[in-house]
Amino acid sequence: MITDLNFLQPVTRMKVTVTFMRMDHPPVNTPLALPPGWVLEDDVQLSVAQYRTLHFGVGRSCCWWMRQVLPDKALERLLATAPIKVGLLREQGQIRGFYELNLTDPQSINIAYFGLLPEAIGQGVGRSFLDGVVRRAWSYGPQTVRVNTCTADHPRALPLYKQMGFTVVRRVEEEWDVPDRLGLTIPEHLRC
Repeated sequence: MITDLNFLQPVTRMKVTVTFMRMDHPPVNTPLALPPGWVLEDDVQLSVAQYRTLHFGVGRSCCWWMRQVLPDKALERLLATAPIKVGLLREQGQIRGFYELNLTDPQSINIAYFGLLPEAIGQGVGRSFLDGVVRRAWSYGPQTVRVNTCTADHPRALPLYKQMGFTVVRRVEEEWDVPDRLGLTIPEHLRC
């Protein structure tokens, strides 16, 4: 008997180019300071609802969907037991962005999620925010730090990663079936 009817849900198919990147040594330049009143908060414990709200707020315009389709119990288990670290960017106490480090391979740490809420984009904090996250990833002592971006992400993401010292490892074309129930706007140029 079939118990998972997810395959019957309406979806929109999108095609993206995923760019996998890595950095093979810690930054050697002076750390970039966040503007006054902005701080990074590390190793934050979020409820499923808080995580979903933050993930959706940051990733909605970039079609972040994979965590949104996880059942609550699976996401709760992931947040409680997976080797991940979630951190927040705050301005005067208000959340303006978040990041997630995947520590599954302690020698090759992955910046799994990184982004700003829409109201923080254009405020001049992206570069210093990413610098802080990269330095936190390196603080775990890996041999490399990885990140990936795709053509659905903000157009400044790939150039920013390159400017921060990441190099392209490979590019892969992927097709995703994004559930329509999530209410994400799939850009026309990415639709299959």
